Amino acid sequence: MDAYECIATKLDVREFAPKKVPAEVKLKVLEAARLTGSGVNRQHWKFILVQDKDNIRTLAADSTSGSWVGKADFAVIVLTDPKLGFAKIDAGRATQDMQLAAWNYGVVSGIYTGIAHERLRNDFAIPLTLEPTLVVGFGYPTRTTTGKKKNRKPLSEVAYLEKFGNAIDPKKLG
Repeated sequence: MDAYECIATKLDVREFAPKKVPAEVKLKVLEAARLTGSGVNRQHWKFILVQDKDNIRTLAADSTSGSWVGKADFAVIVLTDPKLGFAKIDAGRATQDMQLAAWNYGVVSGIYTGIAHERLRNDFAIPLTLEPTLVVGFGYPTRTTTGKKKNRKPLSEVAYLEKFGNAIDPKKLG
């Protein structure tokens, strides 16, 4: 899929069909995260792939806002170095790349940050030097996601030319 088309059509989904995602797609998702740029090229993030159904249920129980992940085929816990000021930006960058890679294969995803940190840390052996920043659940959709229209504000409400408030006129772009 074309990169722009992938961005323009990807939806966040939190309902998953019971269909299994192939191992090669899971590896592509993790590779997309690994290949993501990071602040000062520190590559400090770590990723825990969770695919065992019991562990998926534990992940859901260790959440304060993502119980829906219990129905995902797999999930990725994104860990970052909390001492780095750019850690959360890097987590977001890697997560977006994972989601776009998954979308390319028809796999949907959703993110949550509501984590019961100590329970998650204990259940998934997360060292104290890393912060569980967010969790992404992945799976195939329960209903069709193609042809859906994103509910987004028009460009004229969110982007300006040269200074805040200056409307973007496509004819003035060089």
